[in-house]
Amino acid sequence: MFHYVIKTKFISILTRRLFNNCTYITIDESPKELNNVILSKPAWMWGAEMGANDKNVVIGNEAVWTSNNEGEGDARQKRLLGMDLVRLGLERGSTAEEALDVITSLLEKYGQGGPCSENDDSHIYHNSFLIADCKEAWVLETSGKLWAAEKIISGYRNISNGLTIRTKIDKHSEGLLEKAMALGVWNGKGKFDFSSAFSSGGDEKRQKEGERLLKESTEVGPFTVQDMFNVLRHKDSGICRSCDDTFPTQGSQVSSLSTNSISVHWFTATPDPSISYFKPFIFTPNAQVSPLTESPKEPKREHALYKLHGEHMVSANNDKISEVLRDMERGCLHEIDEFIQKYQQNEKTIDEMDNLMNKCVETEVKLYG
Repeated sequence: MFHYVIKTKFISILTRRLFNNCTYITIDESPKELNNVILSKPAWMWGAEMGANDKNVVIGNEAVWTSNNEGEGDARQKRLLGMDLVRLGLERGSTAEEALDVITSLLEKYGQGGPCSENDDSHIYHNSFLIADCKEAWVLETSGKLWAAEKIISGYRNISNGLTIRTKIDKHSEGLLEKAMALGVWNGKGKFDFSSAFSSGGDEKRQKEGERLLKESTEVGPFTVQDMFNVLRHKDSGICRSCDDTFPTQGSQVSSLSTNSISVHWFTATPDPSISYFKPFIFTPNAQVSPLTESPKEPKREHALYKLHGEHMVSANNDKISEVLRDMERGCLHEIDEFIQKYQQNEKTIDEMDNLMNKCVETEVKLYG
């Protein structure tokens, strides 16, 4: 079973350094001031699977397997992990497109690769990314140092464990078509198709099921945060995988972005969203994340919330507590909506939300007793 502890970590603007120590390699630090970020990350690595920054940029990544596996495409070599690139994009990018440019420039300079598991050196892959802000979203898919990006300005888009960018390519790595021909994955005839050229298979079922669920949810009315929770909890599609699965769903995140009000980021910080509680986080001048989601360094890295959730929800399969958690979540959604309305009417101030997620975590811990 592929198992690791996910933790939620808030990082405020960092002191300027000459170098940036990532999971496996050290890279040059950004010359610009970094953004505040909140990350949902495997406890053992520097990078993150998903997260948000205080400029309303959100990024998540997925593993993909491609045909470009030699030389610069050799994922066995320790370079930048896709998760490192997620964090770097959030720290250095103040718009979705700027984060895209950060990730792709670092990818081309340093490459990607290295084990994506603390305990299994054979777990290696390339990466795809979903990058969004209030204005637009980008899908970025990679094969070694090669990449293609598709701009999304309306509707919905999802990624899974396979390449999805076909012929609509809005940005790409320099010399992509020539390198594809040199690698023998494209004959130079017709319109270039990134997925057809570089894909070596993937989880098409989950990709299609996710697309179907998003389509169904958006057809019946405005798509809500609760709708996204429901998609992430869908078991039959394979999107939500239980803790006894070979590859269980670890942490989950949903972000609601706003240009003229408050953006809210919801995190479980625990595995299997079907038995977890999405807890809200808002960037404020003095935002706090509970120490109960901070992992010890060794040996199991399980933070307090993770352990209690495992004891009371995973092992015991406690339906009663599960319903209480769901009621707490619905209450949070309602209270956040009320707060935003009052904030827009100048009846509330943002600093009232400094300890929002901290309080939610503490309430969950008390419930477990």
